[in-house]
Amino acid sequence: MKNDIEIPKVEGVYIAIVNEYNDLYKTQDWNAYIINDKAVDLEMVLIVTSGYNADKMTSIFRKKLDLLPKKSYAKIELMQDDLFALNNQFKVSFFEGNKMFDKTYTFRKNTINLKALQPIPLMEARGVMVK
Repeated sequence: MKNDIEIPKVEGVYIAIVNEYNDLYKTQDWNAYIINDKAVDLEMVLIVTSGYNADKMTSIFRKKLDLLPKKSYAKIELMQDDLFALNNQFKVSFFEGNKMFDKTYTFRKNTINLKALQPIPLMEARGVMVK
């Protein structure tokens, strides 16, 4: 029975934490983004985020995108620096065609920092990314 269940592998969808300048508040902020590097649109994208370690757990944040067009990205949330001392988890579910996909992306504690910045696909920005 378990052999009949097909669990499709998620490829071309990433989560990035980007360090960028906020023109409105004149601050350097960290923002979480979902990136669709696929050649197809993603529908009904559900994102559930939380931070945790052995002693603490943050509240759960949920975001829904009706559509994430091909070769595009969308902001998920502003991330406070205090969260980087925790493991940050992003559970992402979406439909591609008539098939549902699901993947959990985890940023381990203390891996989000200025020394770890790298170019982010589709964005003219630098950040930390999990594939």
